[in-house]
Amino acid sequence: MGDKPTIAISHLGCEKNRIDTEHMLGLLVEAGYGVDSNEELADYVIVNTCSFIEAARQESVKTLVELAEANKKIVITGCMAQHFQEQLLEELPEAVAVVGTGDYHKIVDVIERAEQGERVKQISAEPTYIGDETTPRYRTTTEGVAYLRVAEGCDYRCAFCIIPYLRGNQRSRTIGSIVAEAEQLANQGVQEIILISQITTNYGLDIYGKPKLGELLRALGKVDVPWIRMHYAYPTGLTPDVIAAIQETPNVLPYLDLPLQHSHPEILRAMNRPWQGQVNDAIIERIKKAIPQAVLRTTFIVGFPGETEAHFEHLLQFVERHEFDHVGVFAFSAEEGTPAYNLPNQLPQEVKDERRDVLMELQQPISHQKNQQEVGKVVAVLIEQEHPQTGELAGRSARFAPEVDGQVYVQGTARLGTIVPVTIKAADTYDLYGIVSS
Repeated sequence: MGDKPTIAISHLGCEKNRIDTEHMLGLLVEAGYGVDSNEELADYVIVNTCSFIEAARQESVKTLVELAEANKKIVITGCMAQHFQEQLLEELPEAVAVVGTGDYHKIVDVIERAEQGERVKQISAEPTYIGDETTPRYRTTTEGVAYLRVAEGCDYRCAFCIIPYLRGNQRSRTIGSIVAEAEQLANQGVQEIILISQITTNYGLDIYGKPKLGELLRALGKVDVPWIRMHYAYPTGLTPDVIAAIQETPNVLPYLDLPLQHSHPEILRAMNRPWQGQVNDAIIERIKKAIPQAVLRTTFIVGFPGETEAHFEHLLQFVERHEFDHVGVFAFSAEEGTPAYNLPNQLPQEVKDERRDVLMELQQPISHQKNQQEVGKVVAVLIEQEHPQTGELAGRSARFAPEVDGQVYVQGTARLGTIVPVTIKAADTYDLYGIVSS
């Protein structure tokens, strides 16, 4: 490696951030830098931060402070760098650079400038960059899984969300570019490709003049990879064409992550999602009818400004009625720079926390029952981990996405990164337990 410094990356936040991390690692390795997973041994630590909600920011700040106390040269990248660039430079003298969400591809140049003693601020006000299949990439996920970004940025302006201000408007990659990257991943032995963007159902709208998700799924159906999972499908974008593509394309999993956020039209209007208020019930019923085997995941925000007991009750009934497989619940976090920050009728934190707990408790028996229905079945499981002491395996069935859903704990032998048949013997609220079928 010569006299080049070694670099570690501390990755925080979502899988979109993860792809940025993997591209930065790829570019640094290509440029001859030593990449070390041990932050203590590295000369520089790149902290790829998250700024989505208060809790994520606190985690980012804690990481930065700990590294500063260890006298590390810190490069701050990601959403928090985009959001709080001046404050970060002011409050963290150890930060040698801040790099915005649209500038991570310049990381090698940033490190070179920092090496010359410059304090680098590399932040484009309007992020326009998106990596593609030609961008070097150093994968950080388990060997069988890879994320594939189909678009970056978002054209919606939901009142609670800071992301469009930090990542810019939607910019899609071409179908050809996405398929080329999927082919590369398949050649590396990846078993599951997870398509991500801010709103995957809007894929292609900016470059093709209309959404092209159905066409993209059919094109990916020709790639030799067993599972293709889609994240962040807005219910309104699940058109008959997209539903048909899911049905017709065997390797596209019928797993739909629908970020609904709420059920009551008044709250949806306050969230600046009025288009959704009229369609929730009808669309979910239509999806269930069209794809009976669909696994439905959703997320909700409770305690949005102005949410009354009646609004919350509406949400509880909605969750009870539709029996989602997986539900994530966030207590509303007021983000400076978003319209919701200044809305009247902000709720006390204890009310928000209590509502989150009530909704999670309501969902638990539903999730438990859905998992119980798997007992006795033989299901395909992607093996991802092996316990070093016990040898017990852990992985996921098609019903579970990484990080956010449950796991399948497996007795028997199987190679990491392979999909094997598993007989499910038991289930609890979140996880399944089984034995490798011979």
